[in-house]
Amino acid sequence: MAFYESLLLWLGVLYSAASLLTILAYARDKSAAIRHRRRTAENTLHTLALLGGWPGALLAQRLWRHKTQKQPFRMLFWGTVIINSGVLAWLLSPNGAASFQEMLKDL
Repeated sequence: MAFYESLLLWLGVLYSAASLLTILAYARDKSAAIRHRRRTAENTLHTLALLGGWPGALLAQRLWRHKTQKQPFRMLFWGTVIINSGVLAWLLSPNGAASFQEMLKDL
């Protein structure tokens, strides 16, 4: 399998796993909010989104109507989506994929 096809496979696995973990984090936070218990830090939710879990975050926000009203959270969340999407676009570009492949060889 060529490098690019392997990269696509690994990115699919990464985004799926990160999204599942993010959905679970949102579910836990929503449950804690309802029960007036200790909440998941917003920085944790943003970090998960930045690392590829933003599709899961969007799904969780819609499913549980959670973190949809707080404007500062929303702005930072969409910032993580833009950053992640930019990195992904670069990584999927011919130059980005070649650079990433070279970085991997140096490890």
